[in-house]
Amino acid sequence: MIYLDYAATTPVCEEVLQVFYNVSKSYIGNPNSSHKLGREAKSYLDLCTKNIADHLGVKESEIIYTSGATEANNLAIKGIANGYKRYGKHIISTYLEHSSVTGPLTTLQNLGYEIDYVDILDNGLVDLDHLKELLREDTILVSIGYVDSELGIEQNIQHIGEILSAYPHCFFHVDVTQAIGKIPVSLENVDLATFTSHKFYGLHGCGVLVKKENILIEPLIHGGISTTPFRSGTPTLALIAALEKALTLATSDMEERYNHVKQLNNLLKEKLKEYPNVRINSTDKAVPHIINISLKGANTMAFQSELENYAIYVSTKSACCAPNTPSRAVYAITKDRKLALSTLRISLSHHTTEKDIETFLEYFENCYKKLVK
Repeated sequence: MIYLDYAATTPVCEEVLQVFYNVSKSYIGNPNSSHKLGREAKSYLDLCTKNIADHLGVKESEIIYTSGATEANNLAIKGIANGYKRYGKHIISTYLEHSSVTGPLTTLQNLGYEIDYVDILDNGLVDLDHLKELLREDTILVSIGYVDSELGIEQNIQHIGEILSAYPHCFFHVDVTQAIGKIPVSLENVDLATFTSHKFYGLHGCGVLVKKENILIEPLIHGGISTTPFRSGTPTLALIAALEKALTLATSDMEERYNHVKQLNNLLKEKLKEYPNVRINSTDKAVPHIINISLKGANTMAFQSELENYAIYVSTKSACCAPNTPSRAVYAITKDRKLALSTLRISLSHHTTEKDIETFLEYFENCYKKLVK
């Protein structure tokens, strides 16, 4: 088996799984309980939160645990929209965003909020001049991903944050899900950041919203105070501990992992460029972990299925996108619907070997000859 869909999810690390097991067995108390077992669980939870906050360069009080990035994105976007609508109902985003960002934006639009989408340049970066044109006094939120999940484009988040600092009632939300563990992430000019652990070899079911201390948001889930008044529910200590371990491991040898993936990326792109009907959509602004291509004259669902016959697994778009629909991200940079309908996403990891790439290219050749007209 050759797995090349790491942007969708990653296999859990053995050390992370062991932490989940050990904590599940060792801490049976509810961290919100006042008795000894609860206090022990709360003490361990606080330690995990401190380590996570230190890795991210934020305060412990700014960490909100969720069930994943989808909930975190919904909480950030709807929380700001409902909490600050007295200042306006204008929101800016891009066509590169994950469906867990565009979904709540569409919901808000149906409720009377005005959503603008900033232009994307040919290299995949946000058109900063257009962003400045779109910004208004009643703009309350800008939501732009650090690295998008389809093309892998890394945005200049620091610069965008500096631009937004001139608007005191405008908050900056950044989905960092595809960036954590791949590249260094700075949240210095970011108001809200979201991610989930299963994208960096952690477990499903646990995500984080980093909300800067001075920001008030309306909760989605109401109930007890839990670890924060902004998200109720019994803290999932074992999942939080596993997330902390996954984050520690992912950031400890990130440079070595990055260089390995970069080498594989170069090898793969050089070979793919030899095919006349292949267009590489990921630009030089993309992280090396994601390579998005369009196959002219091919049904990429059939191409994906044919690769699966050889036990090779890639995706056509983001795993959360509806099938047989054009890629909004690819259309944003190509303005070509046919290219946006014929995409494959190959996503790499430090687990990927050169032999994996060579084998993939061998069977890619077979599929290309069979399916590309």
